[in-house]
Amino acid sequence: MKKSLILLLLLTTIQIIQAQEFRQAIGIRAGWSSGFEYRFYTNDLNSYRLLLSTRENGMQFHALKEFHRYDLFDFTDQLVFIFGAGAHVGYERWNELYYNYNSSYYRNRTAFIAGLDGLAGLEYTFYKAPVSIGFEVKPYFDLFGREVFDLDLFDFAFTAKYLF
Repeated sequence: MKKSLILLLLLTTIQIIQAQEFRQAIGIRAGWSSGFEYRFYTNDLNSYRLLLSTRENGMQFHALKEFHRYDLFDFTDQLVFIFGAGAHVGYERWNELYYNYNSSYYRNRTAFIAGLDGLAGLEYTFYKAPVSIGFEVKPYFDLFGREVFDLDLFDFAFTAKYLF
């Protein structure tokens, strides 16, 4: 009787855990702008992403609004198309070459960086394990920095997230 009660409790708990909806995620982004990210869902179709990334020997903080499309693929509902936009702030560092008479030397420079971000990607969620993996592109446009108007359309990355 005691074993049956424990087995029933365990099966009920497993069903409750598998039926839960994920409201948050933490993960890593591996690409040109690599870093750590945190996502919180406002509902099934919308979320916000906060990303702390490194790029150009500096660090940036990104805040993005994301939209999720589950109905683009008929063969599964676990593959999601994600798109969105946001902004970033941070700094970048570089070595600048200076010439002085008959010699030359490098000087370390640091600049404030701010700009706009876009986002488009595919993400696959494993419902049995609270994990998702994805591939995305996050084009960005820097308004300030080493180059005043810097545009990069090809910031591709792989992502892995733990959902809770």
